[in-house]
Amino acid sequence: MPVHIPTLIEKKRDGGSLEPSEIAELVAGYSRGGVPDYQMAAFAMAVFFRGMSDVETSAMTASMRDSGHVFRWPGGSPPKVDKHSTGGIGDKVSLILAPLLACDGLWVPMVSGRGLGITGGTLDKLESIPGFNVRLDASACLRQIEKIGVFMAGQTDGFCPADRKLYALRDVTATVPSRPLIIASIMSKKLAESLDRLVLDVKFGAGAFMKSRDDAALLAAGLAAVGEANGVRTSCVLTPMDEPLGRAVGNALEVREAVESLQGRGPDDLVALTLDLACAVSNSPRDVHARRLADGSAWRKFLEIVEAQGGDARTLERPPAAAPVVVTLPSPRDGVVKSLDAGAIGVAAVRLGAGRNTAADSINPSVGFSEIKKSGERIAKGEPILVIHAASEADAAAAARRVRCEVG
Repeated sequence: MPVHIPTLIEKKRDGGSLEPSEIAELVAGYSRGGVPDYQMAAFAMAVFFRGMSDVETSAMTASMRDSGHVFRWPGGSPPKVDKHSTGGIGDKVSLILAPLLACDGLWVPMVSGRGLGITGGTLDKLESIPGFNVRLDASACLRQIEKIGVFMAGQTDGFCPADRKLYALRDVTATVPSRPLIIASIMSKKLAESLDRLVLDVKFGAGAFMKSRDDAALLAAGLAAVGEANGVRTSCVLTPMDEPLGRAVGNALEVREAVESLQGRGPDDLVALTLDLACAVSNSPRDVHARRLADGSAWRKFLEIVEAQGGDARTLERPPAAAPVVVTLPSPRDGVVKSLDAGAIGVAAVRLGAGRNTAADSINPSVGFSEIKKSGERIAKGEPILVIHAASEADAAAAARRVRCEVG
């Protein structure tokens, strides 16, 4: 007998536990359109307040995974590995890590997302490369991974469609912060990649969704539990996000910094995190990965990805197209950079046009920030704290006002 959806919502609203079969029917009905948005919104709000047990969360994740296409890999193929970041400011790690891991003889089926709010998206960065195609179907993904060991693509309509619908609904019903629903959203997509190993980069701090390390640790534990329960070797790295990662924020600017890192010239913090994540899922020690960045191996693999997915690799050897307005934000005094608020930088980047507030917003790939000073660095009065890349003088002035930097 089909479940009665209002009864199921009432059960969760009152703190009861749902059976995996009930959750599966709810998710399947929502995917097919039989469960309307208003009922799923009520359910999401009930979960927001009442939470879910580990069993319920795992069932929710599996049901969302099974709502669409799940990758099936040929027998005897190399280990399948990926990483997921909970989002940060200036986080272009995926662009470096995917080719680096492919150099290790691993298969990297990287299904990524777009930026929303202050956190950037891997797909937006890739699409700042002229011609780069992130819209690969399952057969194209398989052909490419068999050929070069890696693809970097977006979520298709047939890949975890329940997650696509539910994420959009959570975004407009104030239920995004629900930990069980965060876990189900993230892990349903990673499980649909049919991975052997996964590393999770869980951010915390001013520029992250999780503000405290304790909250990040709780989320990491929940994510890892679901991964391990589904046969995926899952590890977690907790990463502070109080200041931007690297020295660039903004899509084309971040691609340029990723290219520099792939050529052995990247900022220390960005390279260190990339190596940490590589070691968590790879076959090789840290020094081998570091050598692949230094000797150009990872760079050549990235060029293979760009060429395979239709991008113009020649543009990567040139500086990105300049924004109409490029100005510096000078330090008000001599001293040491005490802090540079990542959250404020993220908000300023969105207002410049580097990010989006809604999924329908367009992206300006040329705007953002570069040459960002790091905390602990000395700075002279008048020396740039950062460089602003903007579409207009007014936008640049507004961005300068939003940046919060302490020099002492």
